[in-house]
Amino acid sequence: MTLTPDRKQDEGNTAVLAVNVGQPKPLPGQKREVMSGIVKHPVSDAVFLSFTGMTGDAQADLVHHGGPDKAVCVYDYSRYPALEQLMDRKLDWGAFGENLTVEGCAEEMVRIGDVYELGQAQVQVSQPRQPCFKLAVRYDYKELPVYFQESGHTGFYFRVLQEGEVRPSSIFRRISTDPASMTVLEANWIMHQGKQDAEGIRALLAISALSDSWRQTLLKRLDNLENT
Repeated sequence: MTLTPDRKQDEGNTAVLAVNVGQPKPLPGQKREVMSGIVKHPVSDAVFLSFTGMTGDAQADLVHHGGPDKAVCVYDYSRYPALEQLMDRKLDWGAFGENLTVEGCAEEMVRIGDVYELGQAQVQVSQPRQPCFKLAVRYDYKELPVYFQESGHTGFYFRVLQEGEVRPSSIFRRISTDPASMTVLEANWIMHQGKQDAEGIRALLAISALSDSWRQTLLKRLDNLENT
């Protein structure tokens, strides 16, 4: 796919509100120990962003979280008010385990494969975030993962193309996009609602920047649709 400059985003419509990191620890109030790195806190100093994530950040479940395709979890602050109303509580930055709390990057605005300048680093959208049961555990709100999935307001992941330092005041702008790609919201629909949409699955699989984990899931699904 050919990436083209995106003038609108170059005008400065995106911003990093918080850079959040955290280490795995037991989530409180559970009958059995549930380890998670979902509890993150904003930092004020620069952190180094490597190909596998930020200094000071880690995940407990390395099968479903982390790795090069999911080095940075991103969530747009515009989604916070609805979730605060839903759960009747005030939320701090990093509330959903995201490494970057941002503005200007809601799921309908961001495409798989979009490339961003992020401080000294360069990053690329690789897949939507997959809602996890630990969201429900953290807030004792069992419907939360379903809300994320059905709304499509999941956030998304960056892979790192170029390592470098990142801070809350870092330049953050989209530098290339592919208009033929799918938005994060569209990809979420294919994964969670359009499970029988073979044409949509093929279109999503055609995006070269799509993460390997999503690709493997969709290939299996397409094979089942075509052979049953």
